[in-house]
Amino acid sequence: MAGEKDLKALLKTLSPKLSEGDFVFCAVTTLDNIDPKEIVGLFKEDEGWTVILNKELADKLGLNYTYIAAWITLTIHSSLEAVGLTAAFSNAMAKEGISCNVVAAFYHDHIFVAKQDALKAIRVLKRLSD
Repeated sequence: MAGEKDLKALLKTLSPKLSEGDFVFCAVTTLDNIDPKEIVGLFKEDEGWTVILNKELADKLGLNYTYIAAWITLTIHSSLEAVGLTAAFSNAMAKEGISCNVVAAFYHDHIFVAKQDALKAIRVLKRLSD
């Protein structure tokens, strides 16, 4: 099934879902001590790996982090070729002073916001859908 490309349809049906828990971004040089099934997100950079994990696991593994986030999934199946979706919600978040870190995956867009901004971010996204 192909993802939605039409911006109006995407915005109307964002259906944001807040995941339970706290999430952190950690920089690591090896993935040897991390169970791949526990990884929320992973990206290879020149300096090493950025891994997104549940905070409890990062603490258990003794990993450093500086940012504790809430994880919001836009449950609409958006196409990777959709134009304007990230700009629309990031602009709406910026107007409310909310920093958002976006991961576009095959089926959905995932937004990580500071934990204290989670409910405010959900309200912003729901307003955007109206």
